[in-house]
Amino acid sequence: MNNTIQELFDRKSVRAFSDETISKEEKELIMQAALQAPTAGNMALYSIIDVQDQQLKEILAKRCDNQPFIAKAPMVLIFLADYQKWFDMFKKYTSQTIKLEESDLFLAAQDCIIAAQNAVVAAESLGIGSCYIGDILENFEANQETLHLPKYAVPFIMVVFGKPTQQQKDRKKPTRFDLSDMVHVDTYQQKTLEETEQMFMKQSGKDEEQLGKYIESFARRKFYAEFREEMNRSARAIIESWVK
Repeated sequence: MNNTIQELFDRKSVRAFSDETISKEEKELIMQAALQAPTAGNMALYSIIDVQDQQLKEILAKRCDNQPFIAKAPMVLIFLADYQKWFDMFKKYTSQTIKLEESDLFLAAQDCIIAAQNAVVAAESLGIGSCYIGDILENFEANQETLHLPKYAVPFIMVVFGKPTQQQKDRKKPTRFDLSDMVHVDTYQQKTLEETEQMFMKQSGKDEEQLGKYIESFARRKFYAEFREEMNRSARAIIESWVK
């Protein structure tokens, strides 16, 4: 197993950071690595906001479901699904009416996520931990105003970076699902409920009795949750703003 693959196996989310700083050179390398990501037609349908202002970090930490570690992170990057630059160029240099639609948003979102993962992998290679913050999808209108975003630039992914504490280094990475349960050949092979339960028991380490309580607790925390209502509302607002 080479270093790159080993780092992918070792990488886990880091939410507690040591006092060690991220150097200017490390930060630039991470962002340059993001720019090397695959992108549709080399259009680079994304932009990156480097959040340096501490007050802004604290605002974002509160808006993202009150997660204080976000404000403590040495480096915070927001990856925007950004079609604005191409929209402006199309409008100037083509004679046709320009209207961006849902597929354009999805394509920009793909570029955005791929670039973010490049940054995460680059950071890991430098001994810098990271954590994705999906909650940046919430509070779209407020974030749009705070970040001065034009119509076709949407905050899609936020990632926080920092050197992990020793406790974070020692913390066991959560077990992933087995390869055999995740890969389908040619067509999707839907599992029976019993097969799905077995899949979850292997991944979670729970027996049949424990599994029910585990799933119920997980559902309350992640699915039947107030933050998800706001995320869904905000996601609809993003799409409506984009296509109107």
